Amino acid sequence: MTASEFIQKYNVPGPRYTSYPPVPYWNLQQWESANWISLLRKAQNNETNRKLSLYVHLPYCDSLCTFCGCHKHITKNHAVESRYIDAVLKEWTLIAKNLHPESEIEEIHLGGGTPTFFAPDELVRLITGLKEILPFSNDVELSFEAHPNSTSEEHLEKLNQTGFKRISFGIQDYDPVVQQAIHRIQPVEQVASCHEKAQKYGFTSISHDLVFGLPKQSIKGFQNTVKQTLLLKPDRISLYSYAHVPWVKGTGQRGFDDADLPSPELKRRLYEYAKNSFLEEGYLEIGMDHFALPNDTLAVAAARKKLHRNFMGYTTTQNELLIGLGMSAISDCKLGFAQNEKSVSEYLQRVEGGELPLTKGHQLTESDLEIRRHILNLMCQFETTFPDESILNEAQICEKLAELAEDNLISIQNRTITVLPAGIPFVRNCCMAFDTYFEHDIATRKFSMTI
Repeated sequence: MTASEFIQKYNVPGPRYTSYPPVPYWNLQQWESANWISLLRKAQNNETNRKLSLYVHLPYCDSLCTFCGCHKHITKNHAVESRYIDAVLKEWTLIAKNLHPESEIEEIHLGGGTPTFFAPDELVRLITGLKEILPFSNDVELSFEAHPNSTSEEHLEKLNQTGFKRISFGIQDYDPVVQQAIHRIQPVEQVASCHEKAQKYGFTSISHDLVFGLPKQSIKGFQNTVKQTLLLKPDRISLYSYAHVPWVKGTGQRGFDDADLPSPELKRRLYEYAKNSFLEEGYLEIGMDHFALPNDTLAVAAARKKLHRNFMGYTTTQNELLIGLGMSAISDCKLGFAQNEKSVSEYLQRVEGGELPLTKGHQLTESDLEIRRHILNLMCQFETTFPDESILNEAQICEKLAELAEDNLISIQNRTITVLPAGIPFVRNCCMAFDTYFEHDIATRKFSMTI
């Protein structure tokens, strides 16, 4: 079968499985905010869940990037910063009083939006305030997402002094035509300057995020983006597929015509070129969409089969407890999920009123827990095994995976499913065979295409 035939066969709408079940299938009818606190306390009865990860969503951006699918609030009014940080710290206070006294923070990630929209002193105040409410572990890992246009030398210096060692730069594409289409103008010289200053101030893991499938992308233009990226040699590279979901994200992704998007065949060529270039330069493929140099902690964790994945992406920590703070942030205690209000004004109003700003969630069933484990295994290790007594036996998983096996994208031996190298781009399709929610849902346009 040719590459085009594979694409035609497997390029279908499907979840990205940052959670299982995916957010559209959460059991909202049975969920109440009190459920989350109960599940949180129950999860911490296990001593391994007393080390936790924090994700802080900082939603403000100076301008709208038309490819973005994140929850954000566009403003040039930086007076909003202080009130928002105050609210995040108050929310953390409300949550922390429900945590086990022996809890400590092992990982913090600042995402957005644009974290570097905030002044360096406000970000330092945030981290200092979080630590005052709950202690950090001795080996706490701090990371943040940075927009090259708004990341100052002061950001890099003060955040590194506060303990940040990891930084992720949103690059997307260096082609001026593409940058104009997605409203994200940032010359390679600006990125190189930020990258080199991050190294100067002691950041030990620098990541660059690229996106393939963007409007106006061409092979020639993306080849240049990949080459410029490799000249800077970041420790990690994320190679994300553009998720075109304007029916979900509203007007933000309607800043260009569908005709401007690369065909599925061209999109796959962009991916293959980038992937092969990274591998030739010594990067290792880590999970789905990620590459890392062999000495990077992400590559080391993958080699030791210690890779984990949650709403922050791939991580080296094994924490099953993730607390999300800020507008739209999602929390995960393994037994259930909870998401905050998606509107900044509603989030602020509820927190300032002394209320947890939760708006929806899901309590996982026994079936959910088992399926989630297998999907995580596939996403992190490209392999999973289920025993004879598994509840999945009745779901006829192997029969659903038969075509992927016939096409030599996966192998199935003694109830062990392994994603083969050729099947890595189709790992989402493999996970869909386990998904008992998706298989009964005819409203498949909830999701982006898998390729």
